Amino acid sequence: MPPTIRHVTVDCHDPEAVGRFWQEVLDWPDDPDNPNEPGDPEWIILPPAGAGPGLLFLGVSDDKVVKNRWHLDLQPDQPRDEEVARLQGLGATVVADHRNDDDTGWVTMADVEGNEFCVERSATERDD
Repeated sequence: MPPTIRHVTVDCHDPEAVGRFWQEVLDWPDDPDNPNEPGDPEWIILPPAGAGPGLLFLGVSDDKVVKNRWHLDLQPDQPRDEEVARLQGLGATVVADHRNDDDTGWVTMADVEGNEFCVERSATERDD
């Protein structure tokens, strides 16, 4: 039987700040086996009901210096532009706007430590 992916790990200076940001973005709970505490060197969140791998934010001293080699693509359950505004309210920034006049496209954003991710159109917007 092949292995499963337990966590996707994100190196960061402040695991609590980055972990809390993504916890708000995704509305994911703490890992019940590793409850997060302020000052922990790592912060773990899991999708509800084991729906996939969790995210592990690991404290490192290295600075992020170049574009991520891979990133998360988010498909919100609300319109893309509303999700972009919500994420900006949580501290994310717009890195590049790839929205088109016909309402297709996506927005590349960065979390509170500059890790890039994309916000695509919702399923409803894709069906329209």
